[in-house]
Amino acid sequence: MTKFSKFFQYAYLIFAALFLYDAFAKYTNTGEVAYASLLLGATAIFMFFFKRKFSKKFENRNNSK
Repeated sequence: MTKFSKFFQYAYLIFAALFLYDAFAKYTNTGEVAYASLLLGATAIFMFFFKRKFSKKFENRNNSK
């Protein structure tokens, strides 16, 4: 795995934190639930684990050859 792809893997967590913070801030200020921010935050968390799983699979496949 390259350093560049590992950076983007953790960038998903940073974006998830930003979207979840945005949803929390909107909820505390206005009482509205920001469904778009919650959905984007959940998607970013999913993408982090998805990318991590498949990068490990790809790495293991390359090491076994």
